[in-house]
Amino acid sequence: MANTGTSENLMRTYNFAIEIDSITVGFFREVSGLTTEVEVITHQVVNKEGRQVTQKVAGHLSTGEVTLKKSMDGNKYLSDWFKEVQDGKFDTYRRNGSIIMFDPQGKETGRWNFIKGWPKTWNGPSLDAGSDDVATEEVVITHEGMVRA
Repeated sequence: MANTGTSENLMRTYNFAIEIDSITVGFFREVSGLTTEVEVITHQVVNKEGRQVTQKVAGHLSTGEVTLKKSMDGNKYLSDWFKEVQDGKFDTYRRNGSIIMFDPQGKETGRWNFIKGWPKTWNGPSLDAGSDDVATEEVVITHEGMVRA
């Protein structure tokens, strides 16, 4: 089989955005947790030759929680969304969304869609008057499923 992974078509991790209900709500510098895993269930069966063998089948699907980190700006969408969860607004806080990866020219190079997501953690910046670091916020989104589009 030919190797198709040339340096021209490798995805680079330059810039990421999150869309919630088809609206871009922020650009991020770091994203992690784009994982999906199928549980392996093993059990013993008797094969055609009458021997007992171990069979493996797919079980429960689990997905990772998406962690997003970004430099703080005036956009309060994520902290406001987290406040809806805190306030128990169950009818509005579960939302569909996408994590989108862009190349240096701003062209979309990857997309991961999640369903019924909501922020379970919001972390504000560490504040230090003696530092010139850019303030960073972090949000962890839990969801009910993810697929690479």
